[in-house]
Amino acid sequence: MEPGKSLFDMMPSKTAFWVGFGTAILALGTLGFIILGSCTLKGTCGFPASAEAAAVKTTTTTTTTGTGTTATVPTATGSSVAVSRIAAVDDDDHILGEKDAEITIIGYSDFECPFCARFHPTLQQMVDDYDGKVRWVYRNFPLSFHPEAENAAEAAECAGEQGKFWEYGDAIIENQTDLGEDLYKKLASDIGLNTTAFDSCRSSDKYLDKIANDASEGAAAGVTGTPGSLIYRTDAKGTDSAIVIKGAQSASAVKAAIDSLL
Repeated sequence: MEPGKSLFDMMPSKTAFWVGFGTAILALGTLGFIILGSCTLKGTCGFPASAEAAAVKTTTTTTTTGTGTTATVPTATGSSVAVSRIAAVDDDDHILGEKDAEITIIGYSDFECPFCARFHPTLQQMVDDYDGKVRWVYRNFPLSFHPEAENAAEAAECAGEQGKFWEYGDAIIENQTDLGEDLYKKLASDIGLNTTAFDSCRSSDKYLDKIANDASEGAAAGVTGTPGSLIYRTDAKGTDSAIVIKGAQSASAVKAAIDSLL
C-alpha cells in the first residue's frame, strides 16, 4: 500500500462505493439492534397501534373482591358519537338477541370484509354472554372495492325475507372465500329457503335501496370502514353518547365498552 493512501483509495471507485455503502448499512443496523434490545429489556419500547386497534383503547381498574383479592377490569376509553346521529332501530332491522335488551350494538358490516368475518363471532359472543342484556343490530356497509359485498348483502336480505337472515349471513361468513352466484344459490338451498322466491327476490333488486340507505346512515353516524360498531344503552336519549368500536377488536375490548354502560 502506498504511503498516505487508505484501503479505499486503492480500490476502484465503484467497488469503494459499495463497500462504503455496505459498511454504513451494517453500522446503522447494529446501532438499531442495540437501541431496540435496550428498550425491550427496560420495557420502554413504544410501537404505533394498528388502524383497527387505535380506535378503542382500554385502561385497567383494580377492584377488591369479597374475598379480599384484587382483580383488574378493562375499562373502555374509546371515541364516542351522539346517539342522535344514529338511525333508530325499526322493524326493517335484523336483530339478534332480545328486542328490549338494555344494550344495543349497531354493527355496520361488509360480507366480503375479512375483518368483519373475524369480528362476526365476537358480536355473537356478546349476545350469548350477556344473556338477554345485549342485542346486535346488523346493518350493511358494503365497501366499493369489494365486488361481491353488495351482492352478498342482497342475498342475505332476500333470505331475511323468509326469516333466515342470520342463518344465511352466518353461512356467507363461513364461505367468504367462495362468494358468487353459485354460492348464494347453494346456500339458499342448503338452509331450506324457497329457492324460487329467493331467485325472484334477487332478480328484482328490491333491497338495493335498503343496503345503500344503511351505508348512508352509517356514514352519517361517523362510520368510515368495516367493521364499525356503535354501542349504547337502548333507552339512551339523543344527547347521550354511543361508544365507537372501529375494526375487529377483541372480545375483552367490546365487553369493556358494554360494561361501562351497564
